[in-house]
Amino acid sequence: MRFSLWIAAVVAALFALLGSVFVVTEGRTAIVLNLGRVVRTDIGPGLHFKWPLVETARVFDRRLQVLDAEPERYLTADKQNVSVDFFALGRIENSRAFYRATGGDEVTAVERLAPIIKDSLRNEINARTLQQVVSGDRTSVIGKQLVAINTGAATLGVKIVDIRIKRIELPQDSNVVGSVYNQMRSQRLQVASQLRAEGVEQAQAIRAQADREKLVIVAEAERDAQKLRGEGDAEATRLYAQAANKDPSFYAFQRSLEAYRKAFADGEGVIVLDRDDPFLQYLKSDR
Repeated sequence: MRFSLWIAAVVAALFALLGSVFVVTEGRTAIVLNLGRVVRTDIGPGLHFKWPLVETARVFDRRLQVLDAEPERYLTADKQNVSVDFFALGRIENSRAFYRATGGDEVTAVERLAPIIKDSLRNEINARTLQQVVSGDRTSVIGKQLVAINTGAATLGVKIVDIRIKRIELPQDSNVVGSVYNQMRSQRLQVASQLRAEGVEQAQAIRAQADREKLVIVAEAERDAQKLRGEGDAEATRLYAQAANKDPSFYAFQRSLEAYRKAFADGEGVIVLDRDDPFLQYLKSDR
């Protein structure tokens, strides 16, 4: 009988010891409840003790978690509908507040965080046009609202580290897609027209510059040609004068031969002159 009592006592002590020990692994935190009332919070990794039967431990993951949500429709500043699909990265910041707000249920936390994030995104998207939302910097859409989102998330004991927009889509059940394509088409046509106008303007400027350079080059060439012709004529005159001074009669004879050659070059020329005309003197005699 006494041996059975000892066994019962050992078993009871063993169960009491097991019920008073709990382990918190790395990346997790725990709280201790005493008959449902939170008595200790933010317990770090390691081996910890609690009173058996009257105290219970709840362990939560403090690592970054992906909080996904259903795509939400928003209205832009130019009254166009867009569908935004996003996800958030967050972690438990205050285990006491998290437990009190959600009962330690992560699904409940996600359901309560989603409206906070969606409302903050709505404020930012409502202030932007469709073009700014679709083609703008998505991080700027999130960055301006992250502080406001964390203010609301703090009531749940959660901190949102970042929010990423996965897709921004135009609803297929409206005329938004067509209007966006038409707007993009008109913008591209406007850019093309502007580029063509700039090209025509540049072409005219290049042609005008080329015409000016042509006139300058031709004028300079004509000036140089006149100068060279003048220098050539002066040199020829000098040579003729020098030759004439050396032998005037031979010079006169040569010039007469050149005149005969030019006068009868085509072989059909007819010259009517007086018999004693000086032009014919070398045809009668070489003296």
